[in-house]
Amino acid sequence: METAVSFRPSFGRLSVNPSPREAPFALSFVKGVSGRSFCPSFALKARGNRSCFSRSFGRGTIRCSTSSTTETASVGKKKLMTRRDVRNIAIIAHVDHGKTTLVDAMLKQAKVFRDNQFVQERIMDSNDLERERGITILSKNTSIFYKGTKINIIDTPGHSDFGGEVERVLNMVEGVLLVVDSVEGPMPQTRFVLKKALEFGHAVVVVVNKIDRPSARPDFVINSTFELFIELNATDEQCDFQAIYASGIKGKAGLSPDDLADDLGPLFEAILRCIPEPSINKDGPLQMLVTNIEYDEHKGRIAIGRLHAGELKKGMEVKVCTSDETCRLAKISELFVYENFSRVPAESVEAGDICAVCGVSDIMIGETIADRSSGTALPSIKVEEPTVRMSFTINTSPFVGREGKYVTSRNLRDRLYRELERNLAMKVEDGETADTFIVSGRGTLHITILIENMRREGYEFMVGPPKVISKRVDDKLLEPYEIATVEVPEEYMGPVVELLGKRRGQMFDMQGIGSEGTSLLKYKIPTRGLLGLRNSILTASRGTAVLNTVFDAYGPWAGDISTRDQGSLVAFENGTTTSYALFSAQERGQMFVGPGVEVYKGQIVGIHQRPGDLSLNVCKKKAATNIRSNKEQTVVLDTPLTLSLDDCIEYIEEDELVEITPSSIRLCKNPKVTKKK
Repeated sequence: METAVSFRPSFGRLSVNPSPREAPFALSFVKGVSGRSFCPSFALKARGNRSCFSRSFGRGTIRCSTSSTTETASVGKKKLMTRRDVRNIAIIAHVDHGKTTLVDAMLKQAKVFRDNQFVQERIMDSNDLERERGITILSKNTSIFYKGTKINIIDTPGHSDFGGEVERVLNMVEGVLLVVDSVEGPMPQTRFVLKKALEFGHAVVVVVNKIDRPSARPDFVINSTFELFIELNATDEQCDFQAIYASGIKGKAGLSPDDLADDLGPLFEAILRCIPEPSINKDGPLQMLVTNIEYDEHKGRIAIGRLHAGELKKGMEVKVCTSDETCRLAKISELFVYENFSRVPAESVEAGDICAVCGVSDIMIGETIADRSSGTALPSIKVEEPTVRMSFTINTSPFVGREGKYVTSRNLRDRLYRELERNLAMKVEDGETADTFIVSGRGTLHITILIENMRREGYEFMVGPPKVISKRVDDKLLEPYEIATVEVPEEYMGPVVELLGKRRGQMFDMQGIGSEGTSLLKYKIPTRGLLGLRNSILTASRGTAVLNTVFDAYGPWAGDISTRDQGSLVAFENGTTTSYALFSAQERGQMFVGPGVEVYKGQIVGIHQRPGDLSLNVCKKKAATNIRSNKEQTVVLDTPLTLSLDDCIEYIEEDELVEITPSSIRLCKNPKVTKKK
């Protein structure tokens, strides 16, 4: 017998036969708990007989409440029709929940590659930095064909620092696949990307990934995801999400966690069933919003976007419009569509599809390619404001020009402003002096990726410590706060809680995860408190903790926060380090340099074991005399500490800089700040 169960706002009480007001919640919650969705009479009555899908764990038929109709809709004077042979989806999730691995499996099962073709893991992460770090940084397009339907897929980043990439590509799709880990459940970035997708009104298919993990808890994940939908004010139709259980690494999916198919067929079927067809104005004037830009040495700038109305043809003369209603004429030289894993030339593209356009040399993200005679601009893309800023300046160290190709302020300025053409979430401003620039981004990782790219391109420059962007509202100083989620084994929970407390963090949730003895801590903490926190947490937890953060809101200034208790060891003079000098210097703290390394006066060569800086001579040589009263001593040096670019930026304080060249990363004291003190 089927029993209707209602879900009350207290998130913990169940009742039988709910009131009509509770019926929408009852319908969705039953689906989340048991994997089934019922359509009792009271639910249909409460929802005005809207479509409701039913499911059975066998060969039952499934119908999705978010499926679009094939009827022609009339909006004002424009007649919209649906294009049934295309689906546009974005895959969104928290970092490391398996988006890119799932796309790999979808490409393989759609026969994009030959059976004997070698395919590397995470093929969508084509950038060198993405492969080295194991994360997705840029959004990328691909497409597959399933049962005669073209499915355009956009793989998006999972880090909150690259949230701008997710925000701008959501304009191109009608639905999203929300990938959630079967153990962790919804995480901070899951909330952010889902909030943006719901604001656009997109249909959502929830994919519970990594279902083959030993400690998987699919019921908890589905229920937590449903609670997140309710918190984000999702509509009744959006709350009736389709749940798919999958293992991306094995390429399996199913409607039940205990009954997976041998392939991803159930996932493909859910995309066709639950993601609406594009609503297009086929006979209207041409409109295409540019949401991404790529560059090719032969073709120049390539604009990528979705065609909203009309038809785009190769060689067509168009009008490029901006949000302030200024327009200029251009001609389309080449036209491409995405098929499988590559761009394929096309003579024409109809509305509803995603395409790439060449021929407009000065095209920018957010501009509209429109009909020459009657085209109008589409609403421009808006992204969240940056929260962290860093100062970039030319290299002023004695080693300037030794390793870099571009060292002048003009080179630095041109490169930074060129970054704004495709990175909408970043801002660049001129600093106090002609050779200083202020770069603002979503977080330190966002700016660090820019620094690493510039370094590999041959630029040489210096950067200062990251600072938060504060606001003053009604004479009150406000600063950005973030939600920090820490996964830590129970034996290290004490030191981690103490560390977060010192950084002005406020715990609002704590729970156990799975059977591994791991606890999940959730804090609201100022962004200032997160600067330099990652390494401290790894040290306190012996490298076992996982820290994730996402921007929450601006709040009152939290007061002074001490981020570093130890000072720095500073080189006393220019020269080359010697084993003799380092042997006595290493008693003062942890060294960054080994013997035979060139250093200059003011360079930071180690961490002092006490507060305050200490100048020492690491270039001192042993006196060369003919008389030896004792046998030569064997010098045993500790292994120097090697810091990555991220570690260096987390380490420095107000009066310190990071010197960045294509071959080296050095730390030094800022002489301008030191003189002021």
